Amino acid sequence: MIERLRRAVARRQSRASGQQKAAIDWRVVLQRRVLVAACGFGAWALGIEGRLAYLQVFRHADLVARAQRQSSSTIPAPAKRGEIVDRRGHVLATSVDVDTIFAEPSEITDPRGTVDKLCDVFRDCTARERQSLTEKFSRGGAFAYVRRQIADPDVRRRVEAVGLDGIGFMKESRRFYPKRDLAAHLLGYVGVDNKGLSGLEAAYDAQIRGNDGKVLVQTDARRHAYRTLIERAATAGATIELTIDEYLQHVAERELHAGVVENRATGGSAIIMNPRTGEILAMANEPTFNPNAYRDADETARRNRAVQDLYEPGSTFKIVTVSAAIEEGVMPIDALIDTNPGMIRLGARVVTEAKHHNYGVLSFSDVIVRSSNVGAIKIGFQVGTERLSRYVQRFGFGRPVSSDFPGESPGIVWDPTRWTESALMSVSMGYQVGVTPLQMAAAFSSIANGGVLMEPRVVRAAYRDNRRLVVQPRVVRSTIAADTAAALVGIMEGVVDNEHGTARAARIPGYVIAGKTGTANKLVNGHYTNDTYASFVGFLPSRDPAATILVVLDSARGNNGHYGGSVSAPIFKRIAEATLRYLAVPPTLSPPTPVLVARRSDSSEPAMSARVAPVVSVVSEGPVGSMPDLTGMSARDAVRRLVKIGLLARVSGDGVVVSQEPPPGTPLEAGAGAVCRLVLERMPRHAGNGQQP
Repeated sequence: MIERLRRAVARRQSRASGQQKAAIDWRVVLQRRVLVAACGFGAWALGIEGRLAYLQVFRHADLVARAQRQSSSTIPAPAKRGEIVDRRGHVLATSVDVDTIFAEPSEITDPRGTVDKLCDVFRDCTARERQSLTEKFSRGGAFAYVRRQIADPDVRRRVEAVGLDGIGFMKESRRFYPKRDLAAHLLGYVGVDNKGLSGLEAAYDAQIRGNDGKVLVQTDARRHAYRTLIERAATAGATIELTIDEYLQHVAERELHAGVVENRATGGSAIIMNPRTGEILAMANEPTFNPNAYRDADETARRNRAVQDLYEPGSTFKIVTVSAAIEEGVMPIDALIDTNPGMIRLGARVVTEAKHHNYGVLSFSDVIVRSSNVGAIKIGFQVGTERLSRYVQRFGFGRPVSSDFPGESPGIVWDPTRWTESALMSVSMGYQVGVTPLQMAAAFSSIANGGVLMEPRVVRAAYRDNRRLVVQPRVVRSTIAADTAAALVGIMEGVVDNEHGTARAARIPGYVIAGKTGTANKLVNGHYTNDTYASFVGFLPSRDPAATILVVLDSARGNNGHYGGSVSAPIFKRIAEATLRYLAVPPTLSPPTPVLVARRSDSSEPAMSARVAPVVSVVSEGPVGSMPDLTGMSARDAVRRLVKIGLLARVSGDGVVVSQEPPPGTPLEAGAGAVCRLVLERMPRHAGNGQQP
C-alpha cells in the first residue's frame, strides 16, 4: 500500500516535471522565433531604408527627370512664317493652320488593322506608306506622325468617324501660295518642317521663319492631358516686301508662256528690271510649277533659269566688245570696217556671218545694227585680250551679281592668261563665255543708267517689330563713262529703228527703244548643235529708261525660225507694251498734246470767288479732246483717267479693261454727266499672237 502511494507520488512528480520542462521549452522556442522574426524585420527595414537612401540620394535626379517625362512633356510650338508680298502689298506667300494626324503607338493594339482602316480613309496609300506606318505602330512609343499638313479638311472628318484608338490630331502651320505658280521660281517653297528649301524662302529663311516656342503639356496616369502651359511663346517671322509687281509678273509669265508655245521652245526666261535702282519688277521662267505641290514637279521645272542656267549669249555680248572699243579709244565712232568676203579665217577655223551674208564695208554702228560677226571680231582684235577681259569683268560677268540669290551661278569666263586668238575671236562675238539672264539684264541696265551698274535686287523692305526696314539701292561700280553709254544708246536704237536692224519686230509706235538681239548655237556634250539660245535685251524709252526687259528662248523650233530678232523680239514687244501702259510712260515720239481740264468750282461757293480753279494736265491716247484708249488698264487706273477728263465711269466685271463705250478716239462731249462704260475681264494664258519675224 505504501509502495503504491510512493509510486503514485513519483509519477505525479515526474508528470509535473515534464510539464514544467515543456513549458520552459515553449518559451525558448517562442523567444527564438521572435528573435528570428525581429532580425528578419530589421533586415527588411534596413533594406528598405538603404533602397530609399539609394533612390533619394543617388538616383534622385534621374528619377525626378523620369517622373517629369512620364507626367509632362515639352513640345515645340512652330513659329508662323512671315508673309511675302509684292511692292503693292499683294500677298504672294502666307501661312495657314492645317491638320496633322499623329499616333500614340503604345495605345494601338492592332497595328496592321489600324493601318488598313487609315488607308481605307486616305484612299491613296502606297505600299511603301503602309509598310512604314505598320513599322511605326509596331515599335510602340509615345508619338509618331501619320500624315502631316493635310490640306483637305474632309480627311480629318473621315478619320474621326472611324474612331481609332491611339490616333489624334494637331494643328500645324503650312505655307500657302494664293497665286499658285505666279513667281514660283522666285519665291521657292517650304518643306513640312517649316523650313525654306528654295528661292527667297530659303535665302531669307532666318528672317521669315521666326523663333519657335515651347509648350508644356501635363498628363495623368492614363496619358490624358489636363494642363497646358506656354513656356516660351513663338515669335512670328518678318514680312518681306518684294520689288516684284504682281501685274507685271503676270504679264511676263503670260507672254513668255505664249512665246514658248508658239515657237515650240524647250523653255525660256524673261526679266523686267528698273535700270535706275536695280529693282527687278518681274522674273518669269518656263516651264514653271505650283509651289503648293512642289513634289509633283520635276527638278527641271523647279529650276530658276534666270539665275541658275548658263547660256552663250551670242550677239548681245557684242555690246561689251563695242563698249571697250569706244571707252579705250581704239576705234573712232565713225570708223569703217571691211567685213568682206563675209567670213574670217584663223588657221583652220572659219567664222561666217549669220545666214552667210556679206555686208561688205560697214560703219562702226552698223556692225551692231546688222549684228556682224566679222565686224565684231575685227573690233575685238583691236581691243585685245587684256582690255576686253577687263570690261567683261566690269559688266559683272564671271561672278554672282545679286546677294538675293544664293543659288545664282557665277557664269563662266576664262582666265585671260588662257585666251588664245581663237578665244578672243569667240568672246568678241559672244561665244566661249557663259552668262545668266540676270547678268545680261544687269549689264544692259548699266548702259541705260549712264554706265552705272546697280546691284539687281528683289527685296524692297522687311517688316519687323512694327517697323519697315527699307533696302537701299546699291551701286556696284561704273562700267563705262556716261558719254560712252550715250553713244551706245544711239547705236542700239538703230538695232530696232533702222531698216537693216535685226530687231524690227520689237518696234512700238511712239517709243524709241534701244536693244540688241542675240542668237547662239547650243553646246551639247562638247559639240554645237542646230538648237539655239535666241535672246533680245532692250530698254525703253531709250533716253529716259523706265524698264530693261530681257527675253531668252531655249531651242525654238517653230515657224518663226530660231533667231533672237524673230522669236524673242516679238515677246519683248508684247511685254513692253503692257509695261508702258501700266507704268503710264508717255510716248517719246510725237506725243499727243495734253488736254487741259479745269476743275469746276463747287456750286456752294460764291460765283465771284477769288480762289483760282486748278488746271489738271492729262495725256490723251488720241487726238485733242478725244476719248483715250483704256484697253488693258486696271479698273482703278481707267477710272482715274476718266475722272481727270471729267467723265463718269460705269464698270462691269473684274480684271483689266477689254472694251469701252464710247470707243477710243470719240470726240469728248462738253458738260457734266457724260458716262463711259467699261467691261473688264481677266486675261487667261493664251498662245502667241502670230507676230511676224
